Amino acid sequence: MADKGAGRAFIGSFTSAGGRGIVVAAVDPGTGALTETGAVDAVANPSYLALGRARGGPVLYAVSETLPGAVAAYDVAGPLPRPLGAPVPVRGDEPTHLALARGHLLTANYGSGSVSALPLAADGAPQAPSSVLGNEGSGPNRERQLAPHAHQVLPDPSGRWVLGVDLGTDAVRICALDPATGALTLHGQTALAPATGPRHLAFHPSGRYAYVLGELRPTVVVCRWDAADGVLEPVGEAELFPDGSEGPAFPSAPVVSHDGRHLWVAVRGTDTIAVLELDADGGRARAVASVPCGGEWPRDLVLDPSGSRLYAANERSGDVTWFDVDGASGLPRRAGSLPVPAASTVLFG
Repeated sequence: MADKGAGRAFIGSFTSAGGRGIVVAAVDPGTGALTETGAVDAVANPSYLALGRARGGPVLYAVSETLPGAVAAYDVAGPLPRPLGAPVPVRGDEPTHLALARGHLLTANYGSGSVSALPLAADGAPQAPSSVLGNEGSGPNRERQLAPHAHQVLPDPSGRWVLGVDLGTDAVRICALDPATGALTLHGQTALAPATGPRHLAFHPSGRYAYVLGELRPTVVVCRWDAADGVLEPVGEAELFPDGSEGPAFPSAPVVSHDGRHLWVAVRGTDTIAVLELDADGGRARAVASVPCGGEWPRDLVLDPSGSRLYAANERSGDVTWFDVDGASGLPRRAGSLPVPAASTVLFG
């Protein structure tokens, strides 16, 4: 697989746990190795990041996973991110994820169970929310599901819909976003098995299937996605451990290979990366292996732009570990690591 080179990486972290904000690292185009070049500590707990473009060039966005929550934007044309104004409140608590869609910045607010839409100025800076879509409900897990907990929000591959993954209500919500007004409206929702605790989902490259990852029950729910009608339909399920091993397991992040042949899942508790094979059209998944994540409590797992390396943000051991991936088997092989206290996410750009 050709290596396109990744340029640099931005690494989010939890400042409340000793993190240094957003760490910037150079990426070796030949080996994928990370070398820190600096850090910016402008907001508390920039635990998740997204990259967009505006009039002046690329813009980096970060949640501030706090109560109440906020988002921050950075000009990244220079060697270190430069804040584009003060953080903007999202009118929600503890945002854990953000994404760009139809000229807006979206946040999933875990603490309040809502999704916020913030319009963007010409320079990319977020404005006050144009819409906050709330939710109601609960699940059977009394420790984690007493109320809605929006954990991820992202546009579908067609760009027509916005999907919100709610851990507290065992559901994926399909929403419409009006690009003119910024209004978010609920179109429908897909119920999953009770106590699944859906955390994140990832789409197959074809756009026809999505893989919903359960945090409370370590499984992947395979869903057929109908972009024309905005319908997500569960069609199968895959366990994450092929050997039937048991023990505390809290999956965090699913990643699909560029060729659609493999699905990787970071699993906290077991501190592993589960490797799953996908069939020819992506409609079925089967776990085939599990390898150590290189640290402790992998909160995020990402694929580099070349599609040949995986990077695990290991929160509790305080490092980002990278792996070379065998294209045929999908097996990751540890290649190196960079110390990053309280690492929570990795973004290339």
